[in-house]
Amino acid sequence: MDDLRQKYLGAIAAATDEAALEDLRVTALGKKGEISLKMRELGGMTPEQRQTMGPALNALKDEVNSALSARKAALGDAALDERLRGEWLDVTLPGRPRRAGTIHPVSQVTEEVTAIFADMGFAVAEGPQIESDWYNFDALNIPPHHPARQEFDTFYMHRAPGDNRPPHVLRTHTSPVQIRAMEKTGAPIRVIAPGRVYRSDYDQTHTPMFHQVEGLAIDRDISMANLKWVLEEFCRAFFEVDTMELRFRASHFPFTEPSAEVDIRCSWEGGSLRLGEGDDWMEILGSGMVHPKVLAAAGVDPDKWQGFAFGMGIDRLAMLKYGIPDLRAFFDSDLRWLRHYGFSALDVPTLSGGLSR
Repeated sequence: MDDLRQKYLGAIAAATDEAALEDLRVTALGKKGEISLKMRELGGMTPEQRQTMGPALNALKDEVNSALSARKAALGDAALDERLRGEWLDVTLPGRPRRAGTIHPVSQVTEEVTAIFADMGFAVAEGPQIESDWYNFDALNIPPHHPARQEFDTFYMHRAPGDNRPPHVLRTHTSPVQIRAMEKTGAPIRVIAPGRVYRSDYDQTHTPMFHQVEGLAIDRDISMANLKWVLEEFCRAFFEVDTMELRFRASHFPFTEPSAEVDIRCSWEGGSLRLGEGDDWMEILGSGMVHPKVLAAAGVDPDKWQGFAFGMGIDRLAMLKYGIPDLRAFFDSDLRWLRHYGFSALDVPTLSGGLSR
C-alpha cells in the first residue's frame, strides 16, 4: 500500500500538464486502474482482511483524488501567472470605435404616431395577422362581390381538398382589430391599431407587406367635426408644420358613411416636396363615420353609439416626412441608406412640445 501511495503521489507531483494528470487518473483509478483492481480483490478476502484493507484502500483512493485536484489547480494557477506575465494591456488607450445602431424608419414612425395619438387619449389595440374572412371583410360591410375579396388583391390561406373551414386571409388592413376591440370592450372606445398588412401589389409605392395605423373613436355624440380636429392635430404634430392645411373630399368606403379622402396642402416647386404650403394637394389617408352595420357586427348598438374611423400607411408617412423616394427601399435595399436619412436616434414628436427624446 505504501508503495502505491509513493508511486502515484510522486508521479502526480511531477506531472507537467493536465493531459499527464488524466493519464495518471486512469492508470490508478480507472475501471482497470491499479487501485481499482486492488479494491475488487476485497471480495475474495476474509472479513478480518477486508476490515483492514478496505479503509486503507479507500483512504488511498481519496488521497490520490485530492492530489490530482490540487495539482490540476496548481497547474492552472501557473498557466494564468505565465499568461499574465506574457500579456500586456494599456488600459489608457481609447476604445475601439463601434458603429452606433439605428432604428428602422417604420419602427420610428410607428412610435411617433403612437405617441401623438396617445396624447389625444387613444390606446393601442392589436390583433392577429391571419384573419378569418368574416373579421377581414364581412364584419366591415365588404360584400362578397367586392374586388378586395378577389385573389388578385388578397392573400388567401391554402386549404387542403375537403377542408371546408371558412376562408382565412393575411389581413388586408388593420380594420379587423377595430372589430375585435369593440367586441372586447364595447363602447365608448378610442383606439389606434398599428401593424403589418398584406396585399397582392408591388411597385414604387406599393409592397406586398406594408404597415398601417387605423384609428377608431366611438361615443354618443362624436361627429365629423371631431374627426377633422383629430386629423389636423395629428398632421401638424407629426409633420411639425403649424400651418398644415387639410382638405376633405367625399369618397366611398364600405365600412364608413359618410366617407372622406383626406389631402394635405403641398408644393412641388423646384422639384422638391414642401408640406403645408403651395397650391397642390396630396392624398394621405381615408376616413369617415363608422357605418351602422359595422357597429352592429361588433356588438355595438348603432342607435345609441356613433363614431369615426380613419386609416393611413405608416410607410408612406415615413416617406413624406423623411424624403424617402421609393417604398421598396424599406425592405430590399442595403440598410446603410438609413444613416443617410439620419435614423440614429428615436425622435418622438408630441402635441405639446415638438421633438422629445
